Amino acid sequence: MARDIFAYILHKNGVADDTAFELLTAAGKIDPESPVHALVFGSGPQLDTVCNEMAAAFASVWKIGHEALSYANAEVTRQILTRILPSGCVVLIPHEHFGMDLAPGLSIKLDATYVADVLDINGVEGNALKTVRQEYGGMAYTHVRCDMSGGIVVTTRPGAFKAPGAKSAQGQVIDKSGEAFQDGIPSAGRRFIEIVEAEVGDVDITKSEILVSVGRGIEDQENLDLVFNLAESMGGDVSCSRPIVDAKWLEKSRQVGTSGKTVKPKVYLALGISGSFQHVGGIKGAPFIIAVNKNPKAPIFQIADVGVVGNILEFIPELTEKINEMKG
Repeated sequence: MARDIFAYILHKNGVADDTAFELLTAAGKIDPESPVHALVFGSGPQLDTVCNEMAAAFASVWKIGHEALSYANAEVTRQILTRILPSGCVVLIPHEHFGMDLAPGLSIKLDATYVADVLDINGVEGNALKTVRQEYGGMAYTHVRCDMSGGIVVTTRPGAFKAPGAKSAQGQVIDKSGEAFQDGIPSAGRRFIEIVEAEVGDVDITKSEILVSVGRGIEDQENLDLVFNLAESMGGDVSCSRPIVDAKWLEKSRQVGTSGKTVKPKVYLALGISGSFQHVGGIKGAPFIIAVNKNPKAPIFQIADVGVVGNILEFIPELTEKINEMKG
């Protein structure tokens, strides 16, 4: 049975987030035969740029444009989606800051099932969507069957679904702005004030092509010298997960994650990092990921291209030595 599947597209400065195409993959795991429609909110000419880009991948693009949407507001977006979405539909949203704000309340307004932070989808059985999630900080995987007979709102973990390669759709851009605002601008209890730019440190990790990222597995601040030596031998920069910043071992400008920097390196070496969604949510652009962790069940191995189970305090000096030997 064909289903109405919608993907909420995140974008900034006229560029769609990597999660846009990941949602397309997730939708295909729900029903490969059903068309997938992109939901693009915003204002100005940048909105058209994103809509046209999405039309090359999605069956159709629902454009919702208005000055009130110049800055994303989950309260306003929820009310608009309630006005325009068909009953019983499937809505896919990235599990990041805005998505976590938008999705729970949207499911209530749509009277639909809600399932958060999905890592994988194993298809549909009857009216049940079979999903995979993580519990206990990634130490356990749960298989969750969700009733989707009345519709469902799903948030997917960024990076969990690989974006498809070729994009061959010729979707139509459908302007839904009139329908969205026919009852006026939705009221909201919050308002946008200003953007506060994050601090800039001595290294801008958002521009780095090679990142050697360290987590709590480094054990002691004095051991960070090992990481800096390895990064130097690799021609890269040092970044970290939140526990290292919380311990004040490195400055916040080096933190990767949803509460830190978003990075797009070509190579990402994760040392002693468990791989929580808050951390991997800051890794974009499909880099080549190498993970080293002594816990074989660490979540980071789920997204790694190469995984090494071992003690990083033993691994780092050996890798540094081998690289230096190769460099002569």
